Amino acid sequence: MAAQVRYEDVAAGAELPVLTTRVTRDTLVRYAGASGDFNPIHWNERFAKEVGLPDVIAHGMFTMATAIRAVTDWAGDPGAVVEYGVRFTKPVVVPNDDQGAEIEVRGKVAAKLDDEARTVRVDLTVTSGGQKVLGMSRAVVKLA
Repeated sequence: MAAQVRYEDVAAGAELPVLTTRVTRDTLVRYAGASGDFNPIHWNERFAKEVGLPDVIAHGMFTMATAIRAVTDWAGDPGAVVEYGVRFTKPVVVPNDDQGAEIEVRGKVAAKLDDEARTVRVDLTVTSGGQKVLGMSRAVVKLA
């Protein structure tokens, strides 16, 4: 695990390391098993298309978890996240090939919120296939 980021060492505008995650159909099957979410839109191409989707899509909670990992990796402590929220704007489409899809997460410290509590707000930009897949993706993080 990375060293914990210290509040004194962070300024508004600081960028987090970019996190890129590859998602394949295999990833979705494994996530379905772990989460218990076996909705066919996440594994059955025919069903996904019948309900109006372009193809199989990643689980929303998987996409959300992938995004917050950029923050927990940066902070050095998964328990540092005290608040997190997103809006789902577009699905992550996962084609049935060896490449799958990529989710790219960029983060920036938007503001130092509370010197005493040592909290910052991190805003995330989450894209896949050149499209923003999460909106209003923000986390409040308590730093060391």
